[in-house]
Amino acid sequence: MRIIAGGVAKAEVAEALRPLLRDEDTVVIGTDMDAAVQLKSGQADYYLGTCHTGAGASLGVLVGFLGSDKTHTFGRTVPSAQAVQDAVDAGNLAFGFALDQVQDVVPLLWAALDAKREG
Repeated sequence: MRIIAGGVAKAEVAEALRPLLRDEDTVVIGTDMDAAVQLKSGQADYYLGTCHTGAGASLGVLVGFLGSDKTHTFGRTVPSAQAVQDAVDAGNLAFGFALDQVQDVVPLLWAALDAKREG
């Protein structure tokens, strides 16, 4: 699985995600434009974007390129594991959350994404 971390706290997202990944998985730091192109072409699987609110700049470009049915924002709240699972199960490829929620949201998102591949 290839994940792109973007937004204000992109380095923190990548750092939080790396120890959770399997050997064959990668996380790279990129921009929302990079992510849009790579997700659309199949070169990346998911985008995790952060901004101050988790709803605006974290996903703006991705909503435009992928559509609102492929993007999900958790906003300023720490979602429950079920809410994260529901967002992943809905087919979203890009997820936005607030930069001060990285340590809480990243492990929840990874667990749901990893479980999805197991099918």
